[in-house]
Amino acid sequence: MTRTSSSISGSFRPQLYHRSMKHIVKIMTLLVGISALWFGLLKTSMVPSSHTLLLPIYFIMCLGCYGLLMVGVGLMRFPTCPQEALLLQQDVIEAKGYLKQRGVDVGSE
Repeated sequence: MTRTSSSISGSFRPQLYHRSMKHIVKIMTLLVGISALWFGLLKTSMVPSSHTLLLPIYFIMCLGCYGLLMVGVGLMRFPTCPQEALLLQQDVIEAKGYLKQRGVDVGSE
């Protein structure tokens, strides 16, 4: 095979860790902000408490709808990669040759 997992350089991993930590900090900041808003609404009685207690459920439902929307948009905009398709076909041919060399029946072409 031409592509292996060892092709990932060691310098890439710290950058990946740093990016994921930034993402975690953003998520935690958002959650703390939403929690503060929710507790504030519970304490001030601006909104009836029956509605305020349901806000986390509404938030989770909105988050699920947003996730479904993003998956749908991602599927609609899924790019075609002709170069990657050629590389994949070459890898399949190489793998079939390797398996035939080892005596494994890989079926007809």
